[in-house]
Amino acid sequence: MRILLTGGTGNLGSNLVEHWLPKDHELCVIDNFATSPVSLLHNVPGLVVVEGDVTNLAALDDIFKTFEPDIVVHSAAAYKDPDNWQQDANTNVIGAINVAKLAEKYQAKKIINFQTALCYGRPSQVPIPIEHPVAPFTSYGISKTAGEQFMLNASVPVVSLRLANICSPRLSIGPIPTFYQRLKQDKSCFCSDTVRDFLDISDFLSLMDIIIAQPDAKGIFNVSTGEGKSIKDVFDCVATYLGLPEQDVPIVPPGDDDVPSVVLDPSKTEQYFGWRHKVGFKEMIEKQLAWYDEHGVSSIYSHLSAPTQS
Repeated sequence: MRILLTGGTGNLGSNLVEHWLPKDHELCVIDNFATSPVSLLHNVPGLVVVEGDVTNLAALDDIFKTFEPDIVVHSAAAYKDPDNWQQDANTNVIGAINVAKLAEKYQAKKIINFQTALCYGRPSQVPIPIEHPVAPFTSYGISKTAGEQFMLNASVPVVSLRLANICSPRLSIGPIPTFYQRLKQDKSCFCSDTVRDFLDISDFLSLMDIIIAQPDAKGIFNVSTGEGKSIKDVFDCVATYLGLPEQDVPIVPPGDDDVPSVVLDPSKTEQYFGWRHKVGFKEMIEKQLAWYDEHGVSSIYSHLSAPTQS
């Protein structure tokens, strides 16, 4: 199968490349390397890596025309500067439109779009069902939601995955790498008073295998364990892994651009694809930290403004 991945050197994209190449798929990766270096992907048979940007329609058209993908996985996203609305709009909206139009033009069989759970805004119900209205309020959430809406109106079948926090090699966003790095350096930490859901990369990859094997699959799906964990739970797990004594870490209120609780209800996904997560929270976090032990932590990004302690 010929698979084109936008944002293919990022966290999810690079893990998909490593997972799919041994399965004899032909892969083409396009990335502008804004948040991940090209060195993440090796020069191996069956893999084409192109430096480019999804906002450049002409260059993207050349890639589609040359590679002729069966499936397009749209993972490219701008998120590293929460105040840069222009960049977010260009990448997350215009880029999504370009990908959708070219998938139509070159008759791809399917688009798989990665969407943020922040599309739901501050939810009125937790766990959040797939039918919950979207109400994003940040630059990242608004632009990704607009891009998803354009994708869903394409004539090509679209599977849009609204994702939990996925623990995987090269994870460089969120509390896990932050706590690991700061505690290893004997620096102070604080926890936001928030709840999130986490999913292991192996469970995510197993779902992706199911999706690409089902030609008629389409729709919007939450991808999650459905189990909420506080940021303090994450901190305690990291501290215990590092062999540190119990700590009285400050708990601070969520920032103005944060959401107190984001836990997705995956029941529709489980029923539709016959899929369910297998890796529990403790095992997942320990796998993540063991990877950092061996490879270290790269630059850490966030789609949120830096919170302040009172």
